[in-house]
Amino acid sequence: MDNIRDTLNDVAGIRVICSYTDDIYWLAEMLTKQDDVYLIETKDYIKTPKGNGYRSLHLILEVPIFLSDRKEAYRIEVQIRTIAMDYWASLEHSLRYKKEFGDTELGSELENCAHELATLEDRMLAIREKINQ
Repeated sequence: MDNIRDTLNDVAGIRVICSYTDDIYWLAEMLTKQDDVYLIETKDYIKTPKGNGYRSLHLILEVPIFLSDRKEAYRIEVQIRTIAMDYWASLEHSLRYKKEFGDTELGSELENCAHELATLEDRMLAIREKINQ
C-alpha cells in the first residue's frame, strides 16, 4: 500500500463532463479550494492541445481516503472535459483502436475535427454569454 501511495498518481480516476469550457476552469478552481484537497499537477490540454487535437484538463490531486480505522491521502487523476471534447475523444479512441493513423491523412482529418469542435464550443459559449447578459 505504501508503494501504491508513493508511486502512483492515479490510484483512482474520475472524468467529469461539463457543458462549457469556462465550467471546466470553474470546477477545477472549486476542487482545488477545498481545504483537504491538494493540487499536485495540472495538465491543461485545452490551452495547449495534444498534437492529435485532444483537449481536456487533467488534475493530479491528493485527496483524503477514509478507511474503517483511519484517513490516508492518495493521488487521483481528474479529467474535466466538455461534452464536445468527450465526444471527440471517445470516437477518436475507438477509431484509433482499429488502426494507428500517425501523421496520415486520416490522422489530420481527426485533428481538424477537434479544431472544428473547439470553434463550435467557443460559439456556443458566446451565445450563452449573450443570453446571460
